[in-house]
Amino acid sequence: MEELTSVHNQHVKNWKKLQTKKYRKQSGEYLLDGWHLVNEALKAGNQINQLIGTEDQLAAHPDLQAQAGATYVVTEEIMKHITDTVTPQGIAAVVDLPDAHRVPEKITGAWLFLDRVQDPGNVGTMVRTADAAGFTGGVVSNRAADIFGPKVVRSMQGSQFHLQLLEGDLKKWIADFKKVGAPVYGTQLNPAAKNFRTVKPGSTFALIMGNEGQGMDQRLLAQTTANLYIPMRGEAESLNVAVSAGILM
Repeated sequence: MEELTSVHNQHVKNWKKLQTKKYRKQSGEYLLDGWHLVNEALKAGNQINQLIGTEDQLAAHPDLQAQAGATYVVTEEIMKHITDTVTPQGIAAVVDLPDAHRVPEKITGAWLFLDRVQDPGNVGTMVRTADAAGFTGGVVSNRAADIFGPKVVRSMQGSQFHLQLLEGDLKKWIADFKKVGAPVYGTQLNPAAKNFRTVKPGSTFALIMGNEGQGMDQRLLAQTTANLYIPMRGEAESLNVAVSAGILM
């Protein structure tokens, strides 16, 4: 166990840099902030490369150190420096960044595709909802919020350990699903679209949610099996994308 007291320590600088996508890719790791995420990682069988905690938090859980590759005792100032939260819980962990470009050998189950969804809270909420709905995985397009960024990770609340989360070209993913006869459903504010309640998708399918302001890319809308809409009784013109995704899933 190593004790650190300065924000200028190289370990601390590296943990701070994990807030950036560039350094996460470079190091192959990302940061978990708080007890819930650390416990979810351990329950899912993930290796804790580095355990970071204040003295009181580590003392209260001595068994945790045996499950970490290295343990660091840090000050509250350091915890605030390396995490993206106003009041950190005093515990964090560095874990391996999953390979977001792996492709499943067999397409099966329900999948959520995110087309340029940029708000981290929306992305995290949708992943968490997909987890609750029993989805197999999710794919985010290249211009969506980074699924392992601090705000998305906090919003997912550990659901990244229960789903396959990938990045990729949605045009190719749609083609691959259709190639094996699995329907792909887009979402669209359009009278010509289908009422989602009339659709019976079966066990293997994909659902696409689009950008908060622009909706789905027109090229993707033209590629889907069908495009769906949510009928509304009130006068609201539209719904938040995460709320829409929750209704549909």
